[in-house]
Amino acid sequence: MLNPAKTMTPVQDDFEPKIVAFLCKWCSSAGSDLAGVSRLQYPPNAVPIQVMCSGSVSPLYIMSAFKKGADGVLVSGCHPGDCHYMKGNYFARRRLFLVQKLLNFVGLEKDRFRMSWVSAAEGAKFAEVVGDFVRDIKALGPQRRLKVRR
Repeated sequence: MLNPAKTMTPVQDDFEPKIVAFLCKWCSSAGSDLAGVSRLQYPPNAVPIQVMCSGSVSPLYIMSAFKKGADGVLVSGCHPGDCHYMKGNYFARRRLFLVQKLLNFVGLEKDRFRMSWVSAAEGAKFAEVVGDFVRDIKALGPQRRLKVRR
């Protein structure tokens, strides 16, 4: 009988995850800017995509990012109750559960997707969220399930 621990592929030390970050224009994107101008150190793995509201991020965008090779997807918006569009982040929060079920259905670990609430004044929190997510994705290894082979 095979030992499952020995059949798993080891995490590569040189593996650098590709992360797509959908950031709310009004809060999280400004928080990422604050982290930058404050010269806070965090991994450069997240490619930021500014959206008007976290509530406007469709599950199709998330799946498309995975299909195009992302190892992880982060959606970050205003804190609940502080949305520029009143209820957009509540809509985004409802989708979290559905996206995790969809990822499970297609065979991806639900930990490859994360939502966070970062305000414009929380540059340090943004740096922490990205750092934690990169570390967690490194532990999972490269995403190969949905990646389109060309």
